[in-house]
Amino acid sequence: MNKTIKIVVVGLLTLAGLVAALAYTASALADHKAHRIVMDEHSRDAAWVHAYLHRVEGDDGNAGYWYRQAKREPATVPPDTEWEAIVSALL
Repeated sequence: MNKTIKIVVVGLLTLAGLVAALAYTASALADHKAHRIVMDEHSRDAAWVHAYLHRVEGDDGNAGYWYRQAKREPATVPPDTEWEAIVSALL
C-alpha cells in the first residue's frame, strides 16, 4: 500500500473510532466503551472527545486535563451543544 493511501486509511479509521465513541454517549450505551475507543487514540480530536466524556460524567478535573491535551479551553456551553460541535468538527 502506498504511503499516502495508508495515511488516508489510518485517518479514516481514527475518525470512525472517534465518531463511534460519540455515538456511544449519544445512545446512552456503556460509557466504558466510549472511553476505551478514545484511550487508544492519541490525537487532539481524541483528547477533545475524552474531555467531553469526563465533562458529561461530572469529572471536571479529568476533563480539564483532556481539554489541555486537546489544546482547547474547557467548554462552557451545554454538553449537547459541545457534542454537536465535536461531531461537526470531525465530519
